[in-house]
This record gives sequence, structure tokens and C-alpha cells, in this order.
Amino acid sequence: MKILVTGAAGFIGAHCVLRLLRDGHRVCGLDNFNDYYDPQLKHDRVRWVQGQVGSFHLARIDLADATAIDALFAREQPEVVIHLAAQAGVRYSLDNPKAYLDSNLGGFLNILESCRHHPVKHLIYASSSSVYGANQHTPYSTHDGVNHPLSLYAATKKANELMAHSYSHLFGIPSTGLRFFTVYGPWGRPDMSPIRFAKAIVEGSPLKLFNYGQHQRDFTYIDDIIESIARLIEHPPHTSPDWNRESPDASSSMAPWRIYNIGGEHPVELKDYLALMEKHLGRKANVELLPLQPGDVLNTCADVHELEDDTGFHPRVELDEGLGRFIAWFRDYYPLHAHMPLAAELQG
Repeated sequence: MKILVTGAAGFIGAHCVLRLLRDGHRVCGLDNFNDYYDPQLKHDRVRWVQGQVGSFHLARIDLADATAIDALFAREQPEVVIHLAAQAGVRYSLDNPKAYLDSNLGGFLNILESCRHHPVKHLIYASSSSVYGANQHTPYSTHDGVNHPLSLYAATKKANELMAHSYSHLFGIPSTGLRFFTVYGPWGRPDMSPIRFAKAIVEGSPLKLFNYGQHQRDFTYIDDIIESIARLIEHPPHTSPDWNRESPDASSSMAPWRIYNIGGEHPVELKDYLALMEKHLGRKANVELLPLQPGDVLNTCADVHELEDDTGFHPRVELDEGLGRFIAWFRDYYPLHAHMPLAAELQG
């Protein structure tokens, strides 16, 4: 199929493009190569993909540019859209809220409008486990309410789910939202914990552990994320005639709209995660224990029964194995003297 991937130079986006091209799909990518982190990493990801499967069309467009987005849809006529582009980061949203308004809300509206005017068979878009917010009932289920986000980033992701639902209902756009749980692996974002932790350990510099290392995260290896996306492409949601308006299910709808969790189902305490990194790097960390940060979720754990029921797939890469693969890439890509002074982002 002809598939448009937004955020194609991003962490998940580049892996997704590679998989789709290997599967024989025709792929058009979109990315704005912004400087939220060093754009060189984004260019290197694109070269990595091209080095394995050849070149692919990659448009340099900002999500906020409605005219350019519509023109891209008109020209490429994608059958499926995989929308991964967004302004990421919880702590960044505390100081730069407008970036989330422009990209995560306005940009997503532009994607929805283009899907409306240039109909697609399936819109798949990235949500986040952070939408569960203050909910402490684990494992998180898509049937649970998500009405108490703890950061603006999380609020924009919940808003995306609601916006998609309204367009699915009004215009019949089959849309699937994916709540990702702490994705890690080669080519990851440098603002997130794997790269920052690894650099701090190698350099012997202070490594900040918020909430005194007691956070728990359901770490999910990138290959499991991509396998889930690849399988869901062929499963666009349909209207549910059994959906009960008097007792509405939060994960489905009378509209062609669906939500899935994608997570490993095995939460790990942050200090144990750090111990595994120390093992793979062969060095001890210089740890600084700090209180809980604003916007951080304490614990995450995914219930992925719906994903397994509908696709036959369950995330399977264990953290020890996944971190081993990540560290092998890290040693190859990063000079060991690199300095990253900011606190690590422990994404939901």
C-alpha cells in the first residue's frame, strides 16, 4: 500500500519506515527536522534507513503548515497514514507550552482535515501511556478513564484521541490510537533516559534519579512497537453495533475508532533498570537521588489483551535483551566523551 509516515526521521518513525519498505509498501515520509534535539541524529537515522533499503520520498514539512500538508496528501494520495510526528517531552512542556499547541493540536488537526478531504483506509496515530495520568490502577486498561493528565503533553495526547473520534464519527475516517509505553532501543531520542543514563555512566558524571529511583516503567523495545504497528495496518476499526451508549466503553465506539495499549506488561523499577545498564556497560553510575518532578507519572504497566486478541501479537523482547541491543548501538554511535548536562526524560 501507499503509506504516509509523519515524523519519519524520528526514533519510532525511522524504524517504522524501514519495516514498511522491507514489507514492500510504498512509503512517503514527512518530518520538519526541528531542533528540539540535535537534527544530526535525525539525518543519520534517514541515512541508516536508506543504507538498508534505498531511498524513499521524504518531505520536509512542518505539521502546522496546513497548505503544505494538504498538497502532500493531494500529490501522494496515501491509503494509510501513520502519524508519529509530535512535540515530545513532559518536562519541556512546562517551559514551552505553545510548541504543543502548534504541533500536537494544530498539527494533528491538519492531518485529520487532510484525511477528511483525501480519504484514507486507515489513520494510525501515536498516543501515549501518559494519558493515564493520576490513574494508579494497574495494569492500565484501555477501558479505564483518562480524565486526569499530569502534564500538558499528556493532555494533548488525550485531546488527539478525542479529535480523532470526532472525525471518525463525522467523516467515517477509520482511526486507531496507540498508547505507547516507554519505548527504547537503538536510534532513540537523546533526551530520554537510555542515552542520558548511558552517557552519564560512561563519563562518571552525576546521574539524576527522580523519585529516588522508585518510578516503575513498562519498558517496550522498539521492535515490538513496530511489529504492533505493522500488524494493525491491516486491522482498521469498524463501527461497533454492540457499543452501548448508556454504558460506553472507553476503548471503542459506535464510530470506526479504536485505542490500543502497546507495552511490555513487565514494569521495572528505575533503580533496577539502572543496574541492568551498569551491567551492560561494565561501570557503576554516580547516582544523585532527587524528589519527584512535576508532571511525572509514578508507575506504568500496560494491559495489552486487546492488541493480542486482534493481532495475535504480544510484545516479547525482555528488558535485559533490549538494553543489550541498545548498548551495542550506543557504543557504535556515540563518542564516549559526549556530555549531556540536562536531566533525563523518563517518558510515560
